[in-house]
Formats: sequence, C-alpha cells, structure tokens
Amino acid sequence: MTASDWNKLTRQLKGKPAVLDKFLRHNKPKIRTSGIAKRKCERCGRFGAHLRQYNLNLCRQCFREIAEEIGFHKYS
Repeated sequence: MTASDWNKLTRQLKGKPAVLDKFLRHNKPKIRTSGIAKRKCERCGRFGAHLRQYNLNLCRQCFREIAEEIGFHKYS
C-alpha cells in the first residue's frame, strides 16, 4: 500500500471513528528514520537521486526541469 492510498482510505473512514482507529493501529506507515525513503522530492514525491544542497529538496529530474526558473545557469 502506498502512502497516497493510505491517505485516501483515512479520508474515506472519517465518518467511522471506530473503524478508522483500528485501521490506523494496523496499517499506518512507519516513520522513517534512515534510508532512501526518509526524504522525498517536494515537487513529485520521488525518493532517489535527491538534491539537498541549498535546501532544495528536489530530485534530479525536477531540478533539471526548473533550474533556470530558480536562477541556476547551465554552463557547457
């Protein structure tokens, strides 16, 4: 189950508090403290190839798409 599926199910169960409590107790994704899944791209949600320099928190693909808009220049 992906994190987005988990969020969808919690929204659907808002009207049933007893079922929601049981669901959260058994199916809540664990909080990551280390590893590749700890950090996600803020733009698309990918886990790998992460740029944290200058507090960008972007994957390399998103960085290439928006680098010039942010103010970075490409030198050949």
